[in-house]
Amino acid sequence: MLYYLFKYLNELGLPGSGMFQYISFRSGLAIITSLIISLLYGKKIIRFLQRKQIGEEIRNLGLEGQYQKVGTPTMGGLIIIASILIPTLLFARIDNVYILLMMVTTVWLGFIGFIDDYIKVFKKNKDGLSGKFKIIGQITLGLLVGLTLYLNDDVVIRERPVIPDTLNSSSQVFSNALNGKQQKPADIKSTKTTIPFVKDHEFDYAYLVSFMGKYQKEAAWAVFILIVIFIIAAVSNGANITDGLDGLTTGVSAISVITLAIFAYLSGNIIYSSYLNIMYIPRISELVIFASAVIGATVGFLWYNSYPAQIFMGDTGSLTLGGIIAVFAILVRKELLIPVLCAIFLVENLSVIIQVGYFKYTKKRFGQGVRIFKMAPLHHHYQKMGFAEPKIVNRFWIVAILLAVITIITLKIR
Repeated sequence: MLYYLFKYLNELGLPGSGMFQYISFRSGLAIITSLIISLLYGKKIIRFLQRKQIGEEIRNLGLEGQYQKVGTPTMGGLIIIASILIPTLLFARIDNVYILLMMVTTVWLGFIGFIDDYIKVFKKNKDGLSGKFKIIGQITLGLLVGLTLYLNDDVVIRERPVIPDTLNSSSQVFSNALNGKQQKPADIKSTKTTIPFVKDHEFDYAYLVSFMGKYQKEAAWAVFILIVIFIIAAVSNGANITDGLDGLTTGVSAISVITLAIFAYLSGNIIYSSYLNIMYIPRISELVIFASAVIGATVGFLWYNSYPAQIFMGDTGSLTLGGIIAVFAILVRKELLIPVLCAIFLVENLSVIIQVGYFKYTKKRFGQGVRIFKMAPLHHHYQKMGFAEPKIVNRFWIVAILLAVITIITLKIR
């Protein structure tokens, strides 16, 4: 909202008001504001939750130190959500479709997570919200995001003109330029996305439905929407499963969002995107403001969530952060890089699937179930091996940083 105020003041000639036109300046303000909100008001929210006895119910998993966490306030995701939304409303352009989608994602999954935590805490039901209702909520959000990207005219990519290789063709291009006929880049609706390790870094979902003939375009968007739904459900649930140690999901999410912010800035800058030969997405750079708010919110929350945690984010926070990462990656057309960037969430998810699947298989086949891991998700496996909780979290953070670097350098690996 302040963007429009200072834009008006800049038109009136007020000195210094033009600073609000710069992404970098507004991003810095967003980080500072979200940090202040999470740090200053986080303590007040923790005390409020303690007075209301809104504490975590701990199941007996046989893990060292788990009963020390009994009664630790949960629903701390409310701090994260407030620290994201307020700076975004203040400093981002709220008429930007990408900003609107990220805000809807934050509120939508935050609400689902809040209901889940509410049932666990106040209804004393450790299972929380039924899994099918979570999935329905994630599918609905996926449909909303996918259809918005399909129907909204502001969601386009910049199609670069093909530059001929031959001397004769180049001469023709030069001649056309002299005559005012130079081919100009065009903004188009497209189902193209970024794919690593190939020359042009682009993949079109339309290739998957080339057999559809004249209906190929519509079929490609249908495939894209299905992929959007799958990614949102997978990443948000992965973040939820990963949230089992103090600061683990918070730190990993912050690293992932920093990486996506870099992609948003590069993809939204016509000079950098041209130099790197990556997809240029008009208006996408505004997402850097939102990402800055998320970074400030997660780092500020980590002040209270690091070991030993004074508050847990609960499903209110974990589902929200997972959904934010998923939708952000989709908007910057980097969703196919998620298996690399979010490999920790992926492995945590797979460890549960493998553990349960193999146990059921061996029990049916041999009459006795066999476990591959000492406990799933994977972070509990390392706890059972005797590793201290802070050491596990720190090493997962190191792996997350490594994965982020690998994800970024895929820009130049072809």
